[in-house]
Amino acid sequence: MTYDYDLFVIGGGSGGVRAARVSSAFGARVALAEEYRVGGTCVIRGCVPKKMLVYASHYHEDFEDAAAYGWTVPKASHDWSVLIANKDKEIDRLNGIYKQILERNNVTFHESRATLEDAHTIRLADGRRFTAERILIATGGAPTVPAIPGIEHAITSNEAFHLDEMPERIAIVGGGYIAVEFAGIFNGLGAKTVQFYRGDKLLRGFDEDVRDHLTQEIVKKGVVLHLGANPAKIERGDNGLLVTGEDGSVLETDAIMYATGRAPNTQGLGLEKAGVETRANGAVIVDEYSRTSAENIYAVGDVTDRLALTPVAIHEAMAFADTVYGGRPRVFHHMNVASAVFSQPQVGTVGLGEAEARRRYGEIDVYKSSFRALKHTLTLRDEKSFVKLLVDAQNDRVVGVHVIGDSAAEIIQGIAVAVTCGATKAQFDATVGVHPTLAEELVTLREKVVTPAAKAAE
Repeated sequence: MTYDYDLFVIGGGSGGVRAARVSSAFGARVALAEEYRVGGTCVIRGCVPKKMLVYASHYHEDFEDAAAYGWTVPKASHDWSVLIANKDKEIDRLNGIYKQILERNNVTFHESRATLEDAHTIRLADGRRFTAERILIATGGAPTVPAIPGIEHAITSNEAFHLDEMPERIAIVGGGYIAVEFAGIFNGLGAKTVQFYRGDKLLRGFDEDVRDHLTQEIVKKGVVLHLGANPAKIERGDNGLLVTGEDGSVLETDAIMYATGRAPNTQGLGLEKAGVETRANGAVIVDEYSRTSAENIYAVGDVTDRLALTPVAIHEAMAFADTVYGGRPRVFHHMNVASAVFSQPQVGTVGLGEAEARRRYGEIDVYKSSFRALKHTLTLRDEKSFVKLLVDAQNDRVVGVHVIGDSAAEIIQGIAVAVTCGATKAQFDATVGVHPTLAEELVTLREKVVTPAAKAAE
């Protein structure tokens, strides 16, 4: 059978664009459809604009700290509209660049929603139909909110990037990295920020020491944290929104943002018509080569709910293109993937947390340190940095590294190379540190500590 395209990609995020352009470079006839803007969650409504807001929110502390270093800074004020306008301008530029990437790589771009009619037929919103030998699903994910009374008054991270005004008071619901990051953003920009989380600690799934340390630092910075708490309903009052908790308490706020999870964006795609199986949450089920239950259909990125990180989607896309069109079959292993939380202070982590390391390897040596960074010896700001190394006691291999403090994200990228290469604690010890830095702590840790997890394992 003759097809219109060798490959049709549905979704113009980082994974979809990378798969499309690399597959085209290998000689495939490729098309890509995207219904909104090219760049996906990360570029349009996630990592990139969020990091810009994080940068903006840091300046209030920088202005305060400047006095300790001899600077006289006039009373500062912030214009939310300028920040959002400049952010939008940059996102527009990036959207244009992604379109140019597709064009330069001979990928036919359809700015339209695409759905499946069968395993080889794609239908666009305007009614046009195309056939393809293979199809790649890369539609990403979207925020989810609970079905509580008044939820229509709430916003998600999508809307937070486009608010007409900066709220003077805001409630953030959730305890994951998105909730933590936006709580820091709004708090840093001057909003009275309250964060609700139904669990007993923030950042579920992270190392317990990281969770404890970050929680302490967030509270120091002024975020009012309500753990074990969850809104039951939202109402519009005379002076703002009234958020009633499950315990009956009432909070008045100007905005409430939910960051309680994301779901794979598969609703209405027609996957069932093509024989593509999904999980209960809509995630596309794939094998190690990103192939779905339909032999000619693949999926990469957040839509598979494997590891929802942009660089992971890109690596999955590269592995797909190499395997299917490059003649180099390979599997991308989701191990030792470094990640960062752009909280305040930042978190950088790679490898395992202590509890998981003990489950997997048994005896674990733990090294950790908490200290005031050099910068704050003059500012006297009560902010503590934190580092932690987890070592497999059987072979001395470093299996987990966790950093909290300025530039933690930058630090963990380099450390991830060492962990991926199987570096040992002895090799960390033999490495000369760069002084004075936070990063040097990772190669100067010498004293093992006994943690609660270790005691529990005895």
